[in-house]
Amino acid sequence: MTDFIAILYVIAFALFIYGLMGLTGPRTAVRGNWIAAVGMGIAVIATLLTPGMGNWLLIVLGVAIGVLVGVPSARKVKMTAMPQMVALFNGVGGGAVALIAWVEFNSTDGYAHEPVYIAIASLFAAIIGSISFWGSNVAFGKLQELISGRPISLGKLQQPVNALLLLVAVVCAVLIITGDDSELLIIGLLVAAGILGLTVVLPIGGADMPVVISLLNAFTGLSAAAMGLALDNTALIVAGMIVGASGSILTNLMAKAMNRSIPAIVAGGFGGGPAVAAGGAKEARPVRSTSAADTAIQMAYASKVVVVPGYGMAVAQAQHTVREMAKLLEKKGIEVAYAIHPVAGRMPGHMNVLLAEADVPYEQLKEMDEINSEFAQTDVALVIGANDVTNPAAQTDPSSPIYGMPILKVNESRSVIVLKRGMSSGFAGIDNDLFYDPKTSMLFGDAKSSVGEIVEELKAL
Repeated sequence: MTDFIAILYVIAFALFIYGLMGLTGPRTAVRGNWIAAVGMGIAVIATLLTPGMGNWLLIVLGVAIGVLVGVPSARKVKMTAMPQMVALFNGVGGGAVALIAWVEFNSTDGYAHEPVYIAIASLFAAIIGSISFWGSNVAFGKLQELISGRPISLGKLQQPVNALLLLVAVVCAVLIITGDDSELLIIGLLVAAGILGLTVVLPIGGADMPVVISLLNAFTGLSAAAMGLALDNTALIVAGMIVGASGSILTNLMAKAMNRSIPAIVAGGFGGGPAVAAGGAKEARPVRSTSAADTAIQMAYASKVVVVPGYGMAVAQAQHTVREMAKLLEKKGIEVAYAIHPVAGRMPGHMNVLLAEADVPYEQLKEMDEINSEFAQTDVALVIGANDVTNPAAQTDPSSPIYGMPILKVNESRSVIVLKRGMSSGFAGIDNDLFYDPKTSMLFGDAKSSVGEIVEELKAL
């Protein structure tokens, strides 16, 4: 039986890795997800076959509750709400790890007869898991707009308070490892780590939420791997390390895409506030508005059109209408491409998923580094709900909070048309210089309705 379980684990891990490879592109992502899910199913079966597993009634009851809650939630969630769903599910994973660590503490009488490395791994998992659970709940609340997207901090006391909470959690862990089996210590550890999770994420503004989700995802993976070491469970170790490593890499890539260090993001204070007009009263500057008819004519006579999707497109669920518009342009012999910024939307790959859902050819999706060199040869850049990721102030205004952040250089296009409901700021809470560029025209209104009107005008041409 031991050899059979080991074989099942090897098969499961191979499927994990193969499935993860499939997630590198929209064409293979669904298949990759199913392959990884099958691998996880095999890993669960292998774990359940382990001798002395425990109370089967409770195990079946837990699985049933998870299925009844998880499947309907995942099926009904709108694509625009997927980031907060990811944050919530990720937090549940961290919370589960923290609870398992508490149970292990009680079942082993405070790790009385366990090797030191078991106690260290379990307590590390408890701290990181608790931080991830409560931090993820704050991220969910901010994304769901149950909590203000503005940074909520204690000012100068923020970092000392965070350091004190971490110190309390570590001291509790050290006391437990040295032999103190008081349950108040494990409760104190979990409470201090939980509050730390709240105080770390609350000061982080809306602009940094995509990075925070990725970072908390990595935390959950690392806590699961540590708990796998404590429980001697191979599946938890491997799966946790895969999640932790991939989440860490993604967090680093996204931080670079925003030209911000991870410590600066954790320190908080960026994004989510009211619009800031650096360098003067930019709100008073004139903007040029346009109509769906003029937009359609301008694109119909273009050679190349680049669509720049953002969160506004996601909110309006305009991706299918955008695809219909692109097909009409392509029938007229016009080249169409889509410019994808790494942090567009509220989750890594948000725009890719939305456009893949609308059957946009993968070849037309251009990453920032690839498309930026093409804007100078672009006749019309159609910006749909994107804001901070197109703001030229990131390159021209040293006083701007986003100065140095890599952006989509839509301002280099011959003409720019921006679809927005109004002149509101993006997640960074700052004014967008692109809106006042002489080459820019604003088409105000709901993105789906505006694109639909453009489609009708194109059909009439």
